Amino acid sequence: MPSIRILLLSLLMVTVVGCSNNEELDLPPGASSSEVELYQTAQRYLRNGNFELAVRSLQLLESRFPFGRYAEQAQLELVYAHYNNYEHDAAIEAANRFIRLHPQHPNVDYAFYMKGLAAYTSGQSILDRFVPGDKTKRDPGQARESFAEFAQLLARYPDSAYATDAKSRMVHLRHLLARHEINVANYYFKRGAYLAAANRGRYVVENFQQTPAVADGLAVMVQGYVLLELEELAQDTLNVLVLNYPNHPSVGKNGEFISNYTAAGPERSAINKMTLGLFDRPRPPEFDNRPADGSY
Repeated sequence: MPSIRILLLSLLMVTVVGCSNNEELDLPPGASSSEVELYQTAQRYLRNGNFELAVRSLQLLESRFPFGRYAEQAQLELVYAHYNNYEHDAAIEAANRFIRLHPQHPNVDYAFYMKGLAAYTSGQSILDRFVPGDKTKRDPGQARESFAEFAQLLARYPDSAYATDAKSRMVHLRHLLARHEINVANYYFKRGAYLAAANRGRYVVENFQQTPAVADGLAVMVQGYVLLELEELAQDTLNVLVLNYPNHPSVGKNGEFISNYTAAGPERSAINKMTLGLFDRPRPPEFDNRPADGSY
């Protein structure tokens, strides 16, 4: 009896191992078991935009031929395939793996560049391409991470073929981060946290020079100081706003600050007063000096 049990157990293990190997070597439709043909199949999927099957083909190629002639190229193209398949975290992981395994590879700068792209789009789906929203109202963590990745690329490979695009994207990311701070300041105005709002405006002015949000940052500071009854600070900041951005919506023809909120409270319409504040409530201060389409 024990010998029969051992025989059955051995057969079971062989079956399990066989199934595991078959599953591991399961080829995508149309793929061959040869290294060259499998790589060509992956290339065909990439060209056709079938990134899910491209990922499977490249992973299979690497697992079957880890030291083959296409192994390094497959690892690099896997980053691209993951990214275009909206698997951004997987793309970052694949890029980190390539950098770790091939730090001296002539195309390692591409892995750093793709990390920046994937970090920025992490959490987004294909729907975001067709239903765009205001990116400045999203969690800024991804934008900061992306900015850091692009900065690392430029620091390590200033002459990279991707350096120009990385710089352009970093400028855009600074605009997004600056605008996000203005959004937070607007939220603080709604909550009545005027000092916090003014501090956010000052943070934009001090840390995001040469971005369009600086003008709104100054206006936020003026409004916050007005509401805090810090008249001297308000006037000094208004002078800077008028000097640098005389056409800002908050600046009047005579250089005065335009706002329906003062230290005494908001200006109330006749309807609001007649209905004891139930209708036509005054809106809290909000600053967004962007074009109507939200662009820069």
